[in-house]
Amino acid sequence: MTGAAGIAASSPPRGPGRPPSTPSALDQAVAAVAEQKRAFARLPLDQRIALLRAVAPLVDAVSADWVVAGCRAKDIPADQAIAGEEWLAGPVPTARNVRLLTESLSEIARLGRPRLGHRVRTRPDGRVEIEVLPAGGWDGVIYQGLSCWVRLLPGIDEAGARERQASFYQQRAPEGRLVLILGAGNVSSIPPMDVLYKMFVEGSVCVLKMNPVNEWVGPFLERALAPLIERGFLRVIYGGAEVGEHLCRHPAVDDIHVTGSDKTHDRIVWGPPGAEQERRKREGTPLLAKPITSELGNVSPVAVVPGRFTERELWFQARNLTTMLVNNASFNCNGAKVLITARGWPQRDRFLELFGQALAQTRTRNAYYPGARQRYDELTAGHADVQYFGDGSGDRLRWAFIPRVDAFGAGERLFQVEAFCGLLAHTELGDPDPAAFLSTVTSFCNDRLWGTLNAALIVDARSEREPAIAAALDRAVTDLRYGTVAINLWPAVGYGTVSPPWGGHPSATLANIQSGLGWVHNTFMLEGIEKSIVRGPTVLAPKPGWYYDNRQCKVIGRRLAAFETRPRALSVPPLVWAALRG
Repeated sequence: MTGAAGIAASSPPRGPGRPPSTPSALDQAVAAVAEQKRAFARLPLDQRIALLRAVAPLVDAVSADWVVAGCRAKDIPADQAIAGEEWLAGPVPTARNVRLLTESLSEIARLGRPRLGHRVRTRPDGRVEIEVLPAGGWDGVIYQGLSCWVRLLPGIDEAGARERQASFYQQRAPEGRLVLILGAGNVSSIPPMDVLYKMFVEGSVCVLKMNPVNEWVGPFLERALAPLIERGFLRVIYGGAEVGEHLCRHPAVDDIHVTGSDKTHDRIVWGPPGAEQERRKREGTPLLAKPITSELGNVSPVAVVPGRFTERELWFQARNLTTMLVNNASFNCNGAKVLITARGWPQRDRFLELFGQALAQTRTRNAYYPGARQRYDELTAGHADVQYFGDGSGDRLRWAFIPRVDAFGAGERLFQVEAFCGLLAHTELGDPDPAAFLSTVTSFCNDRLWGTLNAALIVDARSEREPAIAAALDRAVTDLRYGTVAINLWPAVGYGTVSPPWGGHPSATLANIQSGLGWVHNTFMLEGIEKSIVRGPTVLAPKPGWYYDNRQCKVIGRRLAAFETRPRALSVPPLVWAALRG
């Protein structure tokens, strides 16, 4: 997410948020929150639960205005189905996060720890997996067909998983910490959910600095999170790079969490780019000695395992790929960036044809994120066979598909630079043998693509029933160095359903940060996490609400936000009816 924290890049034009604070005002704000860190760390559970219960209806109260403002900022018609994107990216996951954390805290109050997911199993290799989706309640109906299992690091058994869970709440007299959150500029639920994680999973008070790109959502977050702000546990700050720099160096800030780019992260930790930064990395002497967690984007791969897909399955997955590309104008860290197919796969041309048909149906978007056009021009340059789709007039960018990129071409920037814009590269690997293809894909993704956040594999059900292919798929899921591996789904399902942990693979290091270190969301408060594995069928029915061509997307989003705020049986039939009509 290039420049998302507003430190490494110059600040974009300001939106309708709040005026930037002066250094003295920033110092006062930080000091005021820091004074409350012990009080919040030792706040009784019943008061924490009361705070979340007070936040829930406020999220609901601001949600309609929140969505309208998001549509205005991104030039989306607020009265059309596409406005559902802003519901599903803003109020829905935020409301769900509040609800699931409330449930977990209530379980801690009763049992000492939250439930250890929905189910627990131990694999033949001894690794423990915990099912976190469905999370309970009505999830089996609302998210029918979807699942997520969290795989723990080697050496952690079920007893160890329970012992590690919700570790903050096992402390007797914590002193508390103040976390600076440098908010993302693309998805409006990222800042509030980062706040909720740091406060109610890790037990810290927070200063949230809004990104200038989406500071339009700041006033709505201030209203929704007012119970936390009024108690002095949270403060929302506005401003650009200079504000971020000042806050990062502030002595009262104990920890930092950034959603942005690796360039932003490295500038914070190692100093400005150049010889001095490289020296510090080599010697392991960071300029900033504070703990830092991060989520930093990804060149997200989608690999189609060669198989025997039906026409219906090909069409469903072509639209799945299209949705991964076009949602939010492709300004998503989990947006599809590299499509991988097998050389010689008989259905390849038909799949690409259907993908082209789907992309041609999709309206182009306002390229609202700073630097999008420059990245687009730089990454399409030198590729004579780029296929363009849609209207590129005004501030819009045509969707770009770059076929047959050499998988092993030296210095291929499409594999190393996150194309934070509506662009998808395509490359071919191996041969049409599914097991061999999966092995080659794993090596290619791990060794050639930048980032460790998420990857998607598409595989037909008939192939999975063959033992050799099933074993190869399991090895690929195990060996892929990504924090989320999705099968037949957009990895964003792991983000949006909130109970799964979301973050980069823990193989990253501070000097080679890739997609970041640390987890967010994770409402079961698990620790010792290696990755989330999200799964769905080759065709999911009814059509997912997030699909670009779902005619009921706005209705589904609005009803789902209301349901997550106040889940009850009477709300389910209208939600299901809207899904069936999509």
